[in-house]
Amino acid sequence: MAAETADPIAGEEDGRRDFDFLFGTWRVHNRTLRTASGGLGAEWAEFGATLRSGPLLGGLGNLDQFSVKAMPDGRPLEAIALRLFVPATRLWRITWASTGWPGHLDPPVEGRFTDGRGEFRGDDELNGQPIKVRFEWTGVTTSSPRWQQEFSFDGGQTWQLNWIMELSRAG
Repeated sequence: MAAETADPIAGEEDGRRDFDFLFGTWRVHNRTLRTASGGLGAEWAEFGATLRSGPLLGGLGNLDQFSVKAMPDGRPLEAIALRLFVPATRLWRITWASTGWPGHLDPPVEGRFTDGRGEFRGDDELNGQPIKVRFEWTGVTTSSPRWQQEFSFDGGQTWQLNWIMELSRAG
């Protein structure tokens, strides 16, 4: 396998520092759809979490550790988001794993920031049905950034918002 080498210091304006705003510890207010299945009449659940984020690989990656003491169903949840920057394409690849689905790593979403807004897209499946996934980051230059996730059940023609995270610095 050929390895791509990159100077971790060179090209810092190429997008590799886009997630530096996230480093540290955050309180997270979450809103999620109880059932993200593309149907109408969805009920939202709210819960708190802690997020810790830091750099990896000389700035070419970062890792979030997401912790929930009690989800709406009462169970705890631990998760990670791994982000890797590809200098050649100036794109980020983001993957997710959690105790909610042990041993599984979600397929990556891929994208970049433009004018302070990050958009990342990918393909996945839900209950055996192929879906498109879109992540969006906004407010990254403020003290309360926001992340949201949307699913498309029709190939990207329409999108259903199903998870919102509003962050505030902890302590």
